Amino acid sequence: MGRADPDLIDLIGRLIADGPEDRPPLIAVVGAQGCGKTTLARAAAERFGAVQISIDDVYLTRAEREAMARDVHPLFLTRGPPGSHDLILLQRLIDALSAAGPDDETRIPDFDKRGDDRRPVGDWRVFPGRPSAILIDAWCLGVLPEDATALAEPVNALEAGQDPDGRWRRAVNGFVGGPYADFVATFDAVLFLRAPSFDVVLDWRCQQEADLLGVAPSDLPPAERVRLAGFIQYFERITRRMLDGGVRADVVVQLDRNRLPGSMIG
Repeated sequence: MGRADPDLIDLIGRLIADGPEDRPPLIAVVGAQGCGKTTLARAAAERFGAVQISIDDVYLTRAEREAMARDVHPLFLTRGPPGSHDLILLQRLIDALSAAGPDDETRIPDFDKRGDDRRPVGDWRVFPGRPSAILIDAWCLGVLPEDATALAEPVNALEAGQDPDGRWRRAVNGFVGGPYADFVATFDAVLFLRAPSFDVVLDWRCQQEADLLGVAPSDLPPAERVRLAGFIQYFERITRRMLDGGVRADVVVQLDRNRLPGSMIG
């Protein structure tokens, strides 16, 4: 994924400085899959003495998602879209870090994506003391819900084939406009890293996977690219919504295809 852009790290530093003084500022770094939000949040956390938490590490457990798949819609078995995260756990974690003393230790959840389940508490990393800020990288935080007309038509083959009546996307939209909206309303700042288009997301996601496998992106097996093309369909509707301006963000940074920042609004 490379290194975080120094100007973006400085930008987060300014957001921290502009935050409240009586508690660690709570800042979200959001954007499409593969845009570099986790890399940026980690680099900024290291520089400023903050804590970085990925919303990917507070997915619901496999058993909890299996229950949602039975009770709400089968597509909720797949982690990622709104509704598949444990926002209550994340809020408890934020509260604990905000109240931590210099000698306290806070365990940060960790999710095993290969095993598709949350790791045991004993394997979670430990953050010592009270952070200067709490940086949450989360692809979907800040997205605005859609109206019924927009939800009526599928945006891709996944929705057309596995959600023909729109029940899953309406449920996801309900989470967006309910618990997720309530949660992001508590943040001091939301930084949106805006991709140039949805078309680049597959290339970015393939690069991520190649990095995990230790190969060059050009050497990623074709079958893996096909799999990822199917996987990002779970994220397509909300990603396009955010790219089209349907997002609540305090600062919007336009990225190019190489993830380099250009214009900034906010």
